[in-house]
Amino acid sequence: MHISAKDLAAIIPPGFTLGVATAAFQIEGALDEDGRGPAGWDRFAAKPGAIVEDHSPVVATDHYHRMPQDVALLKQLGVDSYRFSFSWPRIQPGGTGPANRAGMAFYDRLLDELLANGIAPMATIYHWDTPLELDEAGGWMNRDTAYRLGEYAALVADAFGDRVARWVTINEPATVSANGYSLGLHSPGKDLALGAFPTVHHQLLGHGLAVQALRAARVPGEIGMTNVYSPMVPNSANPLDRISAGLMDLGQNRLYADPVLTGKYPDLIRAAKVFSSFEHPEEDMEIISQPLDFYGLNYYMPTKVAVGPGNGAVPASMAEAMGSDLSAAGSGGTPFHVEAWPEADVTAYGWPVKPEYMAVALREMAERYPNLPPVIITEGGASFEDIIVRDKSTNTRFIPDERRLKYISDHLETALRATAPGGEAESVDLRGYYVWSFLDNFEWSAGYKQPFGLMHVDFETLERTPKASYFWFQELIEERDLAAAAEAAIAQAAVPDLLGGEDFEGSAEMVDSEAPDDGAPLGASAQ
Repeated sequence: MHISAKDLAAIIPPGFTLGVATAAFQIEGALDEDGRGPAGWDRFAAKPGAIVEDHSPVVATDHYHRMPQDVALLKQLGVDSYRFSFSWPRIQPGGTGPANRAGMAFYDRLLDELLANGIAPMATIYHWDTPLELDEAGGWMNRDTAYRLGEYAALVADAFGDRVARWVTINEPATVSANGYSLGLHSPGKDLALGAFPTVHHQLLGHGLAVQALRAARVPGEIGMTNVYSPMVPNSANPLDRISAGLMDLGQNRLYADPVLTGKYPDLIRAAKVFSSFEHPEEDMEIISQPLDFYGLNYYMPTKVAVGPGNGAVPASMAEAMGSDLSAAGSGGTPFHVEAWPEADVTAYGWPVKPEYMAVALREMAERYPNLPPVIITEGGASFEDIIVRDKSTNTRFIPDERRLKYISDHLETALRATAPGGEAESVDLRGYYVWSFLDNFEWSAGYKQPFGLMHVDFETLERTPKASYFWFQELIEERDLAAAAEAAIAQAAVPDLLGGEDFEGSAEMVDSEAPDDGAPLGASAQ
């Protein structure tokens, strides 16, 4: 069981954003249309065996051609905000030079369509689709890529800055470094192990340069970045398990958050000679640690860590679901490994369902970073196998995804209660929660085998079918809006009694005539 939509709506604070998220490479398709250049992911996904069952992203959900239909479904859902990403190779083929007109025109249409339907855009500048030419020049191992990201950010800021409510500079640098450069599971497929550390600094520098570009363009929208966060839990009371969990926390969480939020890398990283790749010009840290309007967390699960190589880097069920044999990546070569949670339900990805650790993540952020800016959960959701139920009498389909619905409900409730007065992370100013994902999509190396969407996509016909979780999220938003409207009506009815009838009417008219109309949807944060 989970909390009802009505009861959950009652604890959502004013101004809290409810949204959904996607990424360009995972939904757009049209990889060779309208001047889009190739991305490193194009080449990586075309390699036999790189993607589960050799699934191809060439069409994906065909969002590039079906965008108006998808925005209509967002409008029907009722979300305050939609998080999407600009495709770097669609906007700037090759990663340098002028913008591609056709690519810019697509995002012009998308932004106008969202705003016309009362949906606040949250735009991610970089969500992993590095232009192929930059990958061939070293990708994120090359410091120059950071400067190319800054120039690309200036292009989108100049073109779209007047219409984007929130900006995410870079998505999950930890995943890019680990899966793309250390383990070789994602594009560009490098297995450099600890040799991948330069990609950390270069991505963070790229983030800082993107912030500078956005500030220089005087965009009115809020600016932040986002990284995946997973609380690290020792497998046992064994001190070596505790040390292992601490080291993994350092590499997964603090290595990326500390420079952005404190202006320096963790002490252990700076002290260790093996990490000499973190030697850099002093001014880099000033660029990386510029003040942000928000910090984004992508939260999915906690991680249980044990000392020793174990039988592989991660539990077998997770390795299989990811579409890669991770048993070799970590067998005999790593000082610690990830253990399963035998008592926990797991998603189709093999990830443990432990919503209580959402509160732990928020508490750890509050404790580590006293000057933490407002926080937004920029991704949260779960992959489960979906069963389609057909009603022959009406020729309709229904997808009862109760487990996904419960996952989202439990995690959102946990986050709200943890950051409410008296909660264990009450000092965190939590501003929103974005469900991953709006649509079933191309889940990187797992192809189309891991559906996260509130909306089912038939990848043969591309037909969209709302799941039960879609209708539940819709109900949650409606209940939130009804409660807010009722509260406003009660407050308005009470004011004339306090101020005395006729005099109040005149002053109310004056206030209304002067109130700005910013067009923000109900529940979205004011920009």
